[in-house]
Amino acid sequence: LVADMVADNGEMSMARQSLVAEAASPAVRNATDGLAEVYLAMAATLRQQNGIDSANVLLRLALDLRPGFTAARLLLSDIQEAAKQPEAALGTLADVPDTDALAPVVQVRRAGLMDALDQVEPAVASLEALAAQHPDRPEPLALAGDIFRRRSRFAEAAAVYDRAIARLGIPTRANWPIFYERGIAKERSGQWEQAEADFKYALELSPNQPGVLNYLGYAWAEQGRNLDQAQSMIEQAVAQRPEEGSFIDSLGWVLLLRGDKAGALRHLQRAVELMPEDGTINGHLGDALAAAGRHREAEFQWRRALTLNPEPADAARIEAKLGALSTAGVSSAAPPAQ
Repeated sequence: LVADMVADNGEMSMARQSLVAEAASPAVRNATDGLAEVYLAMAATLRQQNGIDSANVLLRLALDLRPGFTAARLLLSDIQEAAKQPEAALGTLADVPDTDALAPVVQVRRAGLMDALDQVEPAVASLEALAAQHPDRPEPLALAGDIFRRRSRFAEAAAVYDRAIARLGIPTRANWPIFYERGIAKERSGQWEQAEADFKYALELSPNQPGVLNYLGYAWAEQGRNLDQAQSMIEQAVAQRPEEGSFIDSLGWVLLLRGDKAGALRHLQRAVELMPEDGTINGHLGDALAAAGRHREAEFQWRRALTLNPEPADAARIEAKLGALSTAGVSSAAPPAQ
């Protein structure tokens, strides 16, 4: 039963040995333990039905009866985290001892909560300690890589992902995300050949993953390579997620690079409608408008993109385009007619 429970859950797999050992003793020792179990089961059901307030009450009753009931603490902390209360969630897990059967799961959750509170170094240190305790498991290192990647510390992320992947053995379909994530870290840290290999391998493990198709297709388009294949891959991604603005932006961008101005405008306008606060997408729409000769509208779109915190390289490109417009004598501060 334990093996089945942890088969597809990396966090739980680290607790497998402790859970098996704990199975030798009764899970419910008395009526009080039994009532706490009932409260937990009811709380879990209510949470699935959005009965959050009632679930909270039942979980606190369960912990009043059985303070060391870690499963109840985990569920309560999940509810608190979903309610944007990471400090409260961290406090809920604070009293779980390292000897608890679910301690590895708790340690992963604590690291995630510390990350949410911008306590990056303590979170990574906790995951490194967990990785040392479970040298055969990639999950703690993969999570540490995620923390670095989300903060644009791409070289550090790539190095940690390398260590996580070294623990995989023979990769399976379930492992495609870590190759995709390492590919992003490698690409953003200037290691394109390794990144491209990771993206391709992620697609070998799990073909037709829309995120991977879009990322690799867009990267090829940015490099002016494999444009036919890039467009096909991005179209596959859009077909799977037709409301994903970033995918539609990629499709519009590759169409623009291939000279299809009308198609590019149509898709980029749709992408801006879906993600109006994205600086890159607004900048792409400006490029398409300029290509179509609609310079005043392009200027307006580029200036809007500059207000949306674009990445420094994107901002520099947009400033250069605005400078070229000014030099050509077509610049106008007035917004275009709607």
